[in-house]
Amino acid sequence: MVRITVLGGCGAWPAAGQACSGYLVEHEGFRVLIDPGYATLPRLLASTAAEEIDAVLVTHGHPDHCADLNPLLRARALGDAPPAALPVYAPPDALTAVLALDKARMLASSFRLYDLAPGRPYEIGPFRLDTWSLPHHVPNAGLRLTGGGRVVAYTGDTGPAPELAELARDADVLLAEATYPERVPDEDAPYLSSALDAGRTAARAGVARLVLTHLWPDTLPEPALAAAAKTYDGELAVATGGLTLEL
Repeated sequence: MVRITVLGGCGAWPAAGQACSGYLVEHEGFRVLIDPGYATLPRLLASTAAEEIDAVLVTHGHPDHCADLNPLLRARALGDAPPAALPVYAPPDALTAVLALDKARMLASSFRLYDLAPGRPYEIGPFRLDTWSLPHHVPNAGLRLTGGGRVVAYTGDTGPAPELAELARDADVLLAEATYPERVPDEDAPYLSSALDAGRTAARAGVARLVLTHLWPDTLPEPALAAAAKTYDGELAVATGGLTLEL
């Protein structure tokens, strides 16, 4: 069984009671943390110790997707029994800023950094990871995790791109950025998506379940769900802290 636990799904900054992007994916006792954004670590620690994370995947370097990597590494490096170095996968240079929050020697032994190269498959515990380069304000890697015959696809933050269909093809779950319900402002249209866009991608790709994430802070989920339902007739949800999916 593959289990997905949503730690947060708030875009840009954490709203009251909500964390930014963060997803825990588990299979065969292996735990992958995807996008440790603002305020995700306390939610993670409510159920999983920092040293129990086996790998971290980061789609891009915006802090609402990676800021809590710093306290996660602090918790591992400064604890009573520091675990082995944590494998961290991200686009090249995406984590330069967050890793510079502490002196290099303080956290050096707590992680091992790997660059994500689109088109190259990775074996991460019981998972196969495939990645695609998707358009955003900074380099962004779309992620497709396959394990136990199940597929979890995640867009990170992205504008329209033909690669999305391949990323999401026949996925059991698509976690799709949907910052706006129906229309992305012109200045952001090449770099962000709407719930309407996410529904269209899910329908074309034959996705079994669509989870909308990265909604603008303090917005209601109903407009996003209604917009996605215009183009997708499968199972729909909004990523909120505590949501758990078992595949």
